Amino acid sequence: MWLSDVTVSRRRGRRREDSRLAEHVDRLGEEHPPIPLGSVDYTMKKPSLLAERFGPVLAYMTRVELEVERNVLELNILLPDPPEVDRHFYADVWMPQETRHGQILDKLQNLIGVDPHEPNLADVSFSLKFLGALGRMPGVQDVSRMLYYLTGLATERSAVIAYNKFHAGLVGLGERAIAATVVAPIRRQEPGHFAYYQMAAQQLWDQLSGWQKWLTRGLRKRTFEVVGAYNKRQVADFGDVMEALKMSDGGEAELREYARQVGRAEHELMWAHRQGMRVPDYVFKSLKRAAVLAAERKGDVWPAAQPAGS
Repeated sequence: MWLSDVTVSRRRGRRREDSRLAEHVDRLGEEHPPIPLGSVDYTMKKPSLLAERFGPVLAYMTRVELEVERNVLELNILLPDPPEVDRHFYADVWMPQETRHGQILDKLQNLIGVDPHEPNLADVSFSLKFLGALGRMPGVQDVSRMLYYLTGLATERSAVIAYNKFHAGLVGLGERAIAATVVAPIRRQEPGHFAYYQMAAQQLWDQLSGWQKWLTRGLRKRTFEVVGAYNKRQVADFGDVMEALKMSDGGEAELREYARQVGRAEHELMWAHRQGMRVPDYVFKSLKRAAVLAAERKGDVWPAAQPAGS
């Protein structure tokens, strides 16, 4: 086969993949429009108990969902010339859905008296602006896109796990209206976002050169952080979320399993060649740091000592 034939074949393959992505985004927009505000039932049996048990979860989730407004600003800087399907996804589908999630959760936290975490809606970090400027150099924007997809994969996987546990906790408290009309519709929309990032990441990874893959692995390893945390206080806040949702009670073994779930997609994509590596270690270390900081803020240690004979 001539080189020109190989090039044509690759281009056709990329067009097919782009078409699949575009169809997926269109389907997400059609089948999962922003949740109607009138569909939410805020009836509660014990709002004070709900606030006590899940206040940290609600405050954190609300802030992260509302900050998508800034996330889109960041993407416009990070990706000076994104594929149209990416722009369509994050501007026309993802942002309206996530913003509505934030509005619904914000009303709930106000109703039960949870102190809100102030969202950052406009301030973009210098490091991201710098990476965006570098993105105008040949090949660098593809690395930035890859990091965007990887962050999306971990974020959406974390969200699905957290919303599942939050839903189960609400049902356990008897707060079925909140579980059914607030959390269930939100968690129903998250897997579609994950699927987009997964398809886009696989497609782009197959196109990257050796140096781009090397740079992506290195940057990901050095910049990974728990979802929605941009400073030490927010990392500790995420530790509170894990504690409230009983994701870190079992010590390192339980946390490693959580890390495996969060990092599985990028492990399979970037690190499968590492024999015996079940999860990227940087994922576990970030989660452990959150658990430790949350415990230290309360004057405790993590993991907590287990009673004798337990």
